Amino acid sequence: MTSESTPPAQAPARRAVMAAAGAAGLAVALTACGSSDSDSSGSSDTQAGANAPGGGSGSGSGGTALAKTSDIPEGGGKIFKDQSVVVTQPAAGTFKAFSTKCPHQGCAVSSIADGIIHCPCHGSEFSVEDGSVKKGPATSGLSAEKVTVTGDSITLA
Repeated sequence: MTSESTPPAQAPARRAVMAAAGAAGLAVALTACGSSDSDSSGSSDTQAGANAPGGGSGSGSGGTALAKTSDIPEGGGKIFKDQSVVVTQPAAGTFKAFSTKCPHQGCAVSSIADGIIHCPCHGSEFSVEDGSVKKGPATSGLSAEKVTVTGDSITLA
C-alpha cells in the first residue's frame, strides 16, 4: 500500500494574524473609552449652571423637562443619561447642571455621593457645587449646562 502525502494546510500569514490582533485590541480600547450613553436609560445625577429657587408648578419654555425640584437631593444630584446632563442642588433652592462627559477621556459619569460626581473609568471626581475637579486624572472640570427652574420644574435650556 502506498500512501499519498496530502499537502499541509496553510496557516494564516503572520501579518494577517498581527493585523487581526491589532484590530481586536483597538475595538476593545474604543469600547472601554467610549461613552456609555447607549447602555443606560433613565436618569442619573448631574449639575448645571443655573441657580433658581424651587416652588410652584409649570415648565420652562422651549426646553426639555428633566425633573421636579423635589427629585434632586440637597447636596447631591441626579444623572439624566438620555440628555447627557447631571443636575445638582448644592444648597437648598440652588440648581446647577453639567455635562455627563468626563473631560479626561470622554466616559460618562455614573454616580453622585457625598457631594462628589464620580467617573467610573479612571476615578476622576467632580464637585456638585461647580463641576470642578476634586480628584484626577481629569485636569479640567465638567462643562456647565444651562437649566431653568420654573415653579417646581427643572428644564434643560
